[in-house]
Amino acid sequence: MKRLLDCTASDFQKMNGQDLKKSIRACEGRVMLSETMTSVAPLYPGITNAELAASFGADLLLLNLFDVFNPAVEGYECDRNESIIQKVKELTGRPVGLNLEPVDLNAEQIEKLDTVSKGRMATEEALTEAKKLGFDFICLTGNPKTGVTNDETVVAIKKAREIFGEEGLIIAGKMHGAGVANETGSGIISEATLSSFIEAGADVILMPAPGTVPGITVDTAEKYVRFVHSKGALAMLTIGTSQEGADEATIRQIALNSKMAGADIYHIGDTGFYGIAVPENIMTYSIVIRGRRHTYVRMAASVRR
Repeated sequence: MKRLLDCTASDFQKMNGQDLKKSIRACEGRVMLSETMTSVAPLYPGITNAELAASFGADLLLLNLFDVFNPAVEGYECDRNESIIQKVKELTGRPVGLNLEPVDLNAEQIEKLDTVSKGRMATEEALTEAKKLGFDFICLTGNPKTGVTNDETVVAIKKAREIFGEEGLIIAGKMHGAGVANETGSGIISEATLSSFIEAGADVILMPAPGTVPGITVDTAEKYVRFVHSKGALAMLTIGTSQEGADEATIRQIALNSKMAGADIYHIGDTGFYGIAVPENIMTYSIVIRGRRHTYVRMAASVRR
């Protein structure tokens, strides 16, 4: 199995979710994931945010605010015979994943919550549709003010595992409070929560990167990453707090802290500009975790390889 950072577009086409997991593990902490919004105008006309993120060094692409029952990506119009997800994969040469939200309708709120469409919720119907659309992996997490809870995430992981089977790749966790009481700051995660996610079937646990959420230090993150690894899962440390729009020095600090904490995947969020991280910050993050060599190769490699 090739390391993910050495994989070409044709390699990705042959992988299932568990192949992808093995390929990520082999990289020893050098995998960059960029999240982009699909329902807002792209940063520049004529190109999707996913393509832009890929061109600045992202290995994995995660689509946010995508409605599986009304599949569309702003910046590219499909004809009736095309699949938008297959097209994004063809255009970028990258594995493409989807955010679905385990909304808890009984969650105790700390702020007024937004309404989440059925096509973005982690229901059995939406997960089934996501599989039909051809996503390479599923991420069960919450946007701000959506009422996603850890308990409901456990339920969603079990549903996702049933639908995607043993070969599917499931990422799960919270990168901020999502508007829910008692799940903010360092209270977002605990070893008991992490165990429940892994036992339910999650392959990758996402957690806030050190310096993004109050109370999540390098020591805290390292402790939880070590725990996740001891259970056989991978860890993704995230920037879900709009710091993807911060200066490059801040990005470098988050990147190095996440590396020291033991991350397998480094996530950068989607609101540096509204819909995508500042593209230079994707590149900066990538250079910190693996140097110019792997970053420039990822940026320059043709999707026809």
